[in-house]
Amino acid sequence: MSRYSKQEIIDIYNKPLMELVYEAARVHREFHDPSKIQVSTLISIKTGGCPEDCGYCPQAARYHTQIDKNDLLPYETVINLAKRAKENGSSRVCMGAAWRNVKEGEDFESVLKMVSGISELNMEVCCTLGMVTQSQATRLAEAGLHYYNHNLDTSEEYYKEVISTRGYEDRLETLDNVRKSALKVCSGGIIGMGEKIEDRAGMLLSLSMLDPQPESVPINALVPVEGTPLEEQNIVPVWDVVRMIATTRIVMPKTTVRLSAGRTQMSTEAQALCFMAGASSIFAGEKLLTTPNPGEDKDAQMFEDLGLTPTEKQKDDTGKFKIRKSLVEAEEVKKWSRPGHTIERNVEATAKAKEIRKELKEN
Repeated sequence: MSRYSKQEIIDIYNKPLMELVYEAARVHREFHDPSKIQVSTLISIKTGGCPEDCGYCPQAARYHTQIDKNDLLPYETVINLAKRAKENGSSRVCMGAAWRNVKEGEDFESVLKMVSGISELNMEVCCTLGMVTQSQATRLAEAGLHYYNHNLDTSEEYYKEVISTRGYEDRLETLDNVRKSALKVCSGGIIGMGEKIEDRAGMLLSLSMLDPQPESVPINALVPVEGTPLEEQNIVPVWDVVRMIATTRIVMPKTTVRLSAGRTQMSTEAQALCFMAGASSIFAGEKLLTTPNPGEDKDAQMFEDLGLTPTEKQKDDTGKFKIRKSLVEAEEVKKWSRPGHTIERNVEATAKAKEIRKELKEN
């Protein structure tokens, strides 16, 4: 498989749009069935209260946003949501918790039980729970997890302009822990955060250099949320999303490219162009953790109009193996990094949130 340099990725991204889409479509048809779309449903099992300062995220405790916070959802609630997702055509459920990293204890045990319960529904299971150690990833795999999502978000160079509470190396270490634990890797990023084309290429370079490359790469368009440091960012042009999808398809031809956050800002025609350019997966449902998403009815109509069909509602255990108990070993408590540099817009958003909360308390 070809490995591309950063400059070669930039050159691909900057090709004339129609030429780029044509080449991506050709690559897509070589490795994938263009009529099939894998449908996932995202369930926020623990919302809000995250200690991180990600500039794009309304779940950060330090910012004042209008999300409804909740503790870890009960097991029965999550299983019922998964059953509904399967009935609506999803073959995979991704559970997200607003944690910095996984911590041993009752909540993690509950998540392991949820993973097992959803896997027993003959569905693939994905989790995004923050940073994980190899032992924790192994326990998730043994419980029945198929994929672990941990996005790189952007290039290593631009990362420090968005997040100051963890380092890029922590992201890469988590992905390495996931890969060592018989799990499939889901990792992508967000465009529209003020980054340059070079940063988009840098992120794709980092992902493409993983060995093996991620099985799934979600491409998100920033949804600016009031109260976050990036609330005033303009909606990224749809052509940028198409270019990013197409470039990802060419650079990582066997990977499943997911058209993720930002679909509510896209017309059916724009989404069709993304599918032609190589997107072969979407998130279904009315919400992605905390931001809006097209409902199942709209997606069903779009699939009918475009002649697309969801992939079969069954899990793919390819590459998984039974983990011996001896592999699940106790580890020392991992100390993840805290770079601690200052991002001015994050500091300003935090101060603004404190003022709003003070006023609300006084009133």
